[in-house]
Amino acid sequence: MHDIWNPWHGCVKCSEGCDNCYMYFLDKAHGNDGSEIYKTKNGFRYPIQKSRGGGYKIKSGEMIRVCMTSDFFLEEADPWRDEAWEIIRSRSDVIFYLLTKRPERVAKHLPNDWGDGWENVFFNVTCENQKRADERLPILMELPFKHKGIMCAPFIGPLSIEKYLNGGQIEQVICGGENYNGARPCDYDWVKSLQNECKKYDVTFCFIETGTVFIKDGKRYNIPNKRIQSEMAYKSGISYSGKKIKFNLKSRYGYKIPESEMYVPYFREVCGTCGSRPICNGCGNCGRCSQVTK
Repeated sequence: MHDIWNPWHGCVKCSEGCDNCYMYFLDKAHGNDGSEIYKTKNGFRYPIQKSRGGGYKIKSGEMIRVCMTSDFFLEEADPWRDEAWEIIRSRSDVIFYLLTKRPERVAKHLPNDWGDGWENVFFNVTCENQKRADERLPILMELPFKHKGIMCAPFIGPLSIEKYLNGGQIEQVICGGENYNGARPCDYDWVKSLQNECKKYDVTFCFIETGTVFIKDGKRYNIPNKRIQSEMAYKSGISYSGKKIKFNLKSRYGYKIPESEMYVPYFREVCGTCGSRPICNGCGNCGRCSQVTK
């Protein structure tokens, strides 16, 4: 996917949300071991790679999801993180979406010139249930980031985050059910409760997928197809667009980038019923979805 940057691959499971990790599942399906951690060779410098025409492959204004097959603050990645920070610093015109289950490691692993945060970093913490929310979110509240969000996925238990929303720090909440082997149920009542809290504080909420096992009105549904999961999430109409998140992106020389030069996401017809569309970076024109729908 064009909006993902994996500077390293592989991870160490650290909580119950990791039990059925999709990365471990997919690695095993390809004969690999998800616990093997390594710096990626071709992908590490992706944000600063250029096309044949001389321009960056990643355009100004794009949002890039970082370490979707690992954790940016994984201890085993400590030797490589400074170099990754340098790349993030050099692309001050691009939004880097960081996600971690290890917020307790963050404060000691920020750049020396971090200050109160960089405008192009959107920092998110995973909270799969109430236990992890109450463990990780107090730490998130104290960390110096200009943009903060919460990822409730895999959503495996009832969750209230209202006391973390009322201060105005959280700009976005995403939730979705679990997939692949051993998927645990996601109950729609949990989703509705979470949406109500976000709506109360005008925080953007996105329900991206039901997960394989979905419970609604007391009925249990088995939905193995991820495209259908996403469509069901979209059809629920529960996603909510809250206060707009404003990223003050600048060029490498410190100049504000005009809106006319910012990346504009492109969506295909098939994207119209996708639960992730509100938070999506747009279609990469890989052609795979058109092949699937034929």
